Amino acid sequence: MISAALGLQVALDVLLVALVGLAVGSRWAEALSSGGLDAGAWGALACGLALLAVYGVGRSRINVRDTAVDAPRGAWWPTGAWVAALIVGWALLLLLTPVALWIAFPLMFLEMHVLGPRRGILAVAATTVCAIGGAILGGQQLVGSILGPTFGGLVAIAVVLGFEKIVRESQGRQELIDDLVRTRADLAASEREAAVATERERLAREIHDTLAQGFSSIELLLRAADASLEEVVAPGAFAPGAPGPTAARAARGYVTQSRLAAQQNLAEARRFVRDLAPADLESATLVGALERVADRTALAAGGGLTVTVEASGQARSLPVPVETALLRVAQSALANVVQHAGASRAAVTLSFLGDAVALDVVDDGRGFDPRRVAAARRSAAVPDPTRDARSAVGPEDGEPGAGAGEARAPRSGFGLTAMRSRVAELGGTFSLETSPGEGTALAVHLPLDPQEPR
Repeated sequence: MISAALGLQVALDVLLVALVGLAVGSRWAEALSSGGLDAGAWGALACGLALLAVYGVGRSRINVRDTAVDAPRGAWWPTGAWVAALIVGWALLLLLTPVALWIAFPLMFLEMHVLGPRRGILAVAATTVCAIGGAILGGQQLVGSILGPTFGGLVAIAVVLGFEKIVRESQGRQELIDDLVRTRADLAASEREAAVATERERLAREIHDTLAQGFSSIELLLRAADASLEEVVAPGAFAPGAPGPTAARAARGYVTQSRLAAQQNLAEARRFVRDLAPADLESATLVGALERVADRTALAAGGGLTVTVEASGQARSLPVPVETALLRVAQSALANVVQHAGASRAAVTLSFLGDAVALDVVDDGRGFDPRRVAAARRSAAVPDPTRDARSAVGPEDGEPGAGAGEARAPRSGFGLTAMRSRVAELGGTFSLETSPGEGTALAVHLPLDPQEPR
């Protein structure tokens, strides 16, 4: 739009200079044809040069091209004075030569743009009156003298007003485009932030359900090995009938199990870094992966826990997100059984229900009070996964409610929150039934999309 305005301004400059030259040249030609230059010819030259000088000074002082169409225009100084001087100079030239009548048309366009739609129309009207008077004084026909300048003034008003309307609409569209671009940028930033937050939450769940649970198992095994070594280093541990040799073998077994758990954790970490897919699902079905988790859980419990895995319904492959969620929930639930339940038996049941799949994890442990879990979750504004690395739910040893034979009151942890979040993301339901001394039953129900490939 600026280029168009520049083109119009240059055309207006050229037109005005050409018409002034035409008016002065015609007056000189008339004088020369009459026998010589007279005072009128020299006066026309003086008026023409003065008009061009005033026009040039005004163009250098007043930024006509970049004046915004919505900006206040028509102030007396300097624009009003400049236009008045141009009209006076043109009127004097018109008195000396009727050809100067044509200069009125570029003046009308300039007046409308510089003075604005209100004062510009008044200036155009004054220019039209002067043009009509000059035409009549020049001996032209009355009708032509009136209609010509009048139509010229109306055309100038209509063209300038139409052009400025187009400019306003273009500016409005540009502002709308700028707003849309800013809105799109803000939306993209919000989506990026949401994606980052979602990915962080997902990574926290993955770390909690894999590496953190593995480290917790290693810690339990090493604690048991440490207790066995206390018996080994006790005085008389290797006397006949003393428990030293048995304790040494037990400690070695715990250390071996810890090393195996560390190797599995390392493999899980490498797999996690590579593509974040569960390593247990890489070369096995979901049922097989659950059996591996059950074996590791029984091993981490030191032989005091029996874990069984059963499947019902017609087994089939499930979408990867569903299999991953079920496996992670089972891992986290069994880790809770080892760390907090004090159970002797745990059962994992996978049920294929046609348009859905269900997972149940049941243990015969000490259980807990769900109301205390809910209260603890409300009191913890932001769960800390690193704080819960040793336990998904439940207090650490030495905390209140952790006495032997007593149902330890769980605190707000990341385990239950992560399980609920996984299930909710897939549109499923998560339920937990437990009470002190009655064991715990966890149930997950996930719907399957019939159109999703299996």
